[in-house]
Amino acid sequence: MLKELNTKRQDLKAASEEAKEKRNGLNAEASTLAAKRNELNKRTKELINEAQEYKKLRDENNEQVKENKAKRDEINAKANEVFAKVDALRTANNLTGPSIKDIRKDIDRLEFTQQTEVLSPSKEKELVNKITELRKLYVIKKDQLESNTELKNLLTEAQEIRDEASTFHNVLSEYAQKAQEYHDKMISTFKEADKMRAESDAAHKQFVEFQEKADEQHKLFIAAQKEIRDIDKEVRKIKKGEDTGGKKVASMEDVRKDAEDIFDKFKSGEKLTTENLMVLQKSGLL
Repeated sequence: MLKELNTKRQDLKAASEEAKEKRNGLNAEASTLAAKRNELNKRTKELINEAQEYKKLRDENNEQVKENKAKRDEINAKANEVFAKVDALRTANNLTGPSIKDIRKDIDRLEFTQQTEVLSPSKEKELVNKITELRKLYVIKKDQLESNTELKNLLTEAQEIRDEASTFHNVLSEYAQKAQEYHDKMISTFKEADKMRAESDAAHKQFVEFQEKADEQHKLFIAAQKEIRDIDKEVRKIKKGEDTGGKKVASMEDVRKDAEDIFDKFKSGEKLTTENLMVLQKSGLL
């Protein structure tokens, strides 16, 4: 009987140590995964804060776009009023047709073509005639414009207003470009945060799996330890029954083993009876 109990105790001891080793290994893996998850969560939070800052900057720049657009449109409306007066004055003075500015642009364009492109004699003659006609028209328009002070003043006023509107348009474009840049950064950072969050969720899932497996091994360890204590108790009873003279008086070794068993139960959370306390006191553990 004692041999069978000792064999069983050895098997349980080996199973207990194996479960303990597996539990500790799984807990170590779970701890590593928890640290990884926490680091990923921290990085995710930082990225979200960064993306929110980009969003704030984007919105601020968009607000500037809105304000400068309103100013530009308001000034362009004034310029349109002046140009309407110019058109009415041209019609009244029979000055319709291309503006002197457009004529000058056409002359410059044709002269550039003449200087930079290789043309056949007929094409070059046609081009020269066209330039000559435009120069004559330019002189006529210029004389008409310079002789009409009111028209000249209105054109100058309209151009000044257009220039002012262009200033606001340029500022508007700068803010719009910055807003787009911050928007792109915001989107990119939010995507990176989503990726980090997904990695964190995966790490947490693995952490839970390892923790559950560790708990299973811990239960196996506790169960094996309990069986070992039960076997030790049974062995002590058998040895007591075999005591010389048939006396069942426990030796100090038996008392100490009982005390250790009681102390293990106490550490596991079990309450101690008065008898238990006496055994602990007798063994010297209390």
